[in-house]
Amino acid sequence: MFTNSIPPSLSPALKSHLEAQCNFATELSRKLFDTAQQLSELHLRLAQDLLQEWSNASQRLLCARDTGEFLSLAAAQLQPGSDKLRQYQQQLGNLVANANVEMNRTAENHLPETSRTAVAFADEVVRKTAEETEKATQRQREMIEKMQITGHRDGAGRSRDTGRQSDQAH
Repeated sequence: MFTNSIPPSLSPALKSHLEAQCNFATELSRKLFDTAQQLSELHLRLAQDLLQEWSNASQRLLCARDTGEFLSLAAAQLQPGSDKLRQYQQQLGNLVANANVEMNRTAENHLPETSRTAVAFADEVVRKTAEETEKATQRQREMIEKMQITGHRDGAGRSRDTGRQSDQAH
């Protein structure tokens, strides 16, 4: 899976968070794919049923003996087609409702873990940032102390040199 390609140099908290997000996305993708497959099957069944109905209706209409029988058969064929469409609409509504339930269930199952790993990663970032800030502050203090020590030595040496130069000038 994707998580095997995560470099080991990443922090454990980040790796855990990426794995949780990957698992969530994978599960959600599976649910979406299953829904798309069911939707395709529903469309295919409707198309097959309507084609079969129209084929049967065409055969009956071609066998009509007169205009009255033709119109009677044509009117009778409208009802089964509309029933098929109504049934399709109901199945489509059920499919969408079930998909919504599954997506929500998937989110409910994965979001607590994803949130937990996000908080753990954020805590780690804050901790490391505080540590690095403390190290940088310590280095700055040490540098300032070195500059002050060097400045005191240079300042004392300059005072003596300046005094000698002015004595020599007189």
